[in-house]
Amino acid sequence: MAEAGGGGDGRLAGKRALITGGAGAIGAAIARHFVREGARVLVSDIDGEAAARTADALNVQRPGAAAAIAHDVTSAEDWRRALDGAEAAFGGLEVLVNNAGIWVAGSVEDTDPVDWRRGIETNLDSVYLGVRLALAYLRRAQPASIINVSSIAGLVAGHNLAAYNTSKAAVWMLTKSTALHTARRGDDIRANSIHPSFVDSPMLEELFAKGGGRRQLTEAQKARLAGQCPLNRLCTVDDVAYAAIYLASDESRFMTGAEIKLDGGLSAM
Repeated sequence: MAEAGGGGDGRLAGKRALITGGAGAIGAAIARHFVREGARVLVSDIDGEAAARTADALNVQRPGAAAAIAHDVTSAEDWRRALDGAEAAFGGLEVLVNNAGIWVAGSVEDTDPVDWRRGIETNLDSVYLGVRLALAYLRRAQPASIINVSSIAGLVAGHNLAAYNTSKAAVWMLTKSTALHTARRGDDIRANSIHPSFVDSPMLEELFAKGGGRRQLTEAQKARLAGQCPLNRLCTVDDVAYAAIYLASDESRFMTGAEIKLDGGLSAM
């Protein structure tokens, strides 16, 4: 793992962040915007080589702003290694972004128990592990912020997303429980969740792939998805990143136990 240093100006100047799933479309966008706003970021991803490439690109954007680490978010040992790595590289940690996640499609009858457990471990257990282990690091650097990327699917159910709905809804409640826990302790650590709807990204293509993998969506298919939202467009990775900037910044110091719905009005109908 390479060290990162340097500072910057912007809404996140001086902030140090760990972003899981940081080599994916959403995670990389969050990292890119964080660096632009003055933060230093540790890009963590199960694909260590992809994480390193993402960090390299960020260091072109602002030299010394990023580091990378291979990180299986379902492993407590990997979490300890990532958190120690962030502290070694940056000297502390103010922001944790739990972004790593996977699609698990299927109704309650269609979902195989192996796929169910994989979805819960990756989407929910990883957040529990990360929050539980990161709190000690965040306390040393407070004010601090925990940002959990959930989904509108954690608030609005679908007949064919039993495991995904369940895992993302549980992340929503875990976020609230965490917020109340830190507030009760008197910690200046807030916890909030982001709930995007259909994000125009490779992960969306996995949902519509037959037999696994990805399938390029046609413009007509994207238009049909966008049509489910009153704003009549898909959510973008930048939309998610902008919400994360707010939650990571001191602008949100009085916001905790809350959720940001990035669904184009879908849940208001």
